[in-house]
Amino acid sequence: MTRNAVYPGTFDPITNGHTDLVRRAAGLFNRVVVAIAANPGKTPMFTLEERVDMARRVLADVANVEVVGYKGLTVDFARENNLTVVVRGLRAVSDFEYEFQLANMSRHLAQELETVFLTPKEQFTFISSTMIREIATYGGPVHEFVDPIVAVELRKKKSP
Repeated sequence: MTRNAVYPGTFDPITNGHTDLVRRAAGLFNRVVVAIAANPGKTPMFTLEERVDMARRVLADVANVEVVGYKGLTVDFARENNLTVVVRGLRAVSDFEYEFQLANMSRHLAQELETVFLTPKEQFTFISSTMIREIATYGGPVHEFVDPIVAVELRKKKSP
């Protein structure tokens, strides 16, 4: 049976925690689409095109992973791309309530779509894109938390 999954998010920027989950999902599913949301409700540091480009470069070595940008509802994106599973990450108990609500709403909107929760490796549980952006904004070291490609892009954003 072929199982195709979508791992949606803003990925502003993609972190080692994200890439850990993508690589592990790639071992579970035939195809994983990292779907980077335009998300008009947020003000990202990086444009959608920049976020897609960074994720593509970071994940270039994973054969069954593709990275695309999208607008609209994740359930619609999943249907349009024949994706039957939504992969979501849970870093801590505090993530659970929101992710649980999201999974239930997705099920309500698209009964054919299943949500699978993955937890990152222990060393990535405290990493968030928000924290990475803040550390980078103040010139702090981010090299432990993101791929070198992302670290370079963060330094460029910080530079005048």
